[in-house]
Amino acid sequence: MIGIVDYGMGNLRSVQKALERVGADARIVETPSQLARMEKILLPGVGAFADAIDKLHAQRLVDPIIKSIKDGLPFLGICLGMQLLFDVSHEDGEHRGLGVFPGKVARFSFDTSVTGQSLRIPHMGWNQIRWTKPCPLFVGLDNGSYVYFAHSYHVVPIDSNVTATTTDYGYPFTSTAWKDNVFATQFHPEKSQTVGLRILENFVNL
Repeated sequence: MIGIVDYGMGNLRSVQKALERVGADARIVETPSQLARMEKILLPGVGAFADAIDKLHAQRLVDPIIKSIKDGLPFLGICLGMQLLFDVSHEDGEHRGLGVFPGKVARFSFDTSVTGQSLRIPHMGWNQIRWTKPCPLFVGLDNGSYVYFAHSYHVVPIDSNVTATTTDYGYPFTSTAWKDNVFATQFHPEKSQTVGLRILENFVNL
């Protein structure tokens, strides 16, 4: 079973329906005891980092999430769920994350003299992902596939080796992070049509 963590932020049902379309038994979980029964964990999310980490603490889910990762369960963070895996976010102040991946979460900042154009924030819509290393999530997909983004902040890993894909929006940023059993995407697979379903299917089949 795949547990989709419900901490009050994000369209859980769309993620659940996408997982069910690729044959997964996906359950929405919101307590430590429910989480402990899952074989894989998915952490989605849309919204503010500070609110998200506060809610995870309030539901006593932080330690169980970290334990599941240390125990080797396949784990997928999506959008805000990706950002929460890093050490710290600078969204509306400084807020500590789960510390799974060393690094920070920073707002897009563009030098128009370099980009040659004025880019809007948030980065919203379809954009390409470029492999930096082979990753199990992308088996059967083409390098440069288009996926759907909606975000104003992006992760900045300390260790570049965790970056599995980059995407260009003013400059290259990490759009997928991966180390061992932990995967994270800044884009939304559940909104990325055929490509996104294949990514979720690959996660289900790990």
